[in-house]
Amino acid sequence: MSNALTGIPNVDLADFLSGDPQRKQAFVNQLGRAYEDIGFVAVRNHLMDPATEQELYAQVKAFFELPVDIKRQYEDLDNAGQRGYVSFGKEHAKDSKHADLKEFWHFGQYVEDGDPIGAQYPSNIDVAEIPAFNAVGKKAYKLLEDTGRVMLRAISLHLGLDENYFDNKIHNGNSILRPIHYPPITHEPDSAVRSGQHEDINLITLLIGASADGLQVLTKSNEWVGVTALPDHIVVNVGDMLQRLTNNKLKSTTHRVVNPPRELWSTPRYSIPFFLHPRSDMRLDCLESCIETGEAPHYGPISAGEYLEERLIEIGLLKK
Repeated sequence: MSNALTGIPNVDLADFLSGDPQRKQAFVNQLGRAYEDIGFVAVRNHLMDPATEQELYAQVKAFFELPVDIKRQYEDLDNAGQRGYVSFGKEHAKDSKHADLKEFWHFGQYVEDGDPIGAQYPSNIDVAEIPAFNAVGKKAYKLLEDTGRVMLRAISLHLGLDENYFDNKIHNGNSILRPIHYPPITHEPDSAVRSGQHEDINLITLLIGASADGLQVLTKSNEWVGVTALPDHIVVNVGDMLQRLTNNKLKSTTHRVVNPPRELWSTPRYSIPFFLHPRSDMRLDCLESCIETGEAPHYGPISAGEYLEERLIEIGLLKK
């Protein structure tokens, strides 16, 4: 497990899927140590194929190059930005007064098996100007969701749970695929960065390679470490829901996207994270196995849906 190239530990998902008990357990051990230490890993041999990733980036760039008035036709302010376009400057980090320097799109869950939970979700929004946009987004969504399911199975084993503990909790879960565009910086930012320091809300986040550097992770020693995306890797980090569920055993690490040096201000940045969420009725009450004898849990009882609503209000996407 090397961290020399990326700033974070590096693991191989093929070990977990190999059918070899020793390789599988080694992956679980490596992943568990990383998530208890820094909360981030770089994963190779994941399920997102290079062709789909390349096509997704092409489609995303084509969308963000559309005129602003066309993009805003796909912005639905009534659904807390959970589907479609969210225009520049709408979101900010928790406890920050400055809007992030980004615009983004949201693909949501595709419920195709008659599950009643589908009625809880807004519909995905089709982009008429780019015929392949939604089909490619859906394919990428499913591949990242499948990868996340495998990662959660490894996490379950590390926590001493049944390997499939999360399976029914994330089936048709409220996950979001978010292509992000950080436009070129045209004037001195007003104390804003491309994405302010924050922790993710969800269980885990899967990030396919960004088009430019800028992602930084805050270590236990309170130092910012740059995370460089390696070819054929994705970055997978712990979110607040998983930290909460495990009573802080697994670490949801503060991270940010900083502005480039002034000479690179004209360079845009594209990034596509997949925020893996459970179904809204999943309980996030701390696991008893993660609570030391005689100690109280760090968090009170709450459902995933209730927690998500709290956080969307905090970051400005949902109004009270």
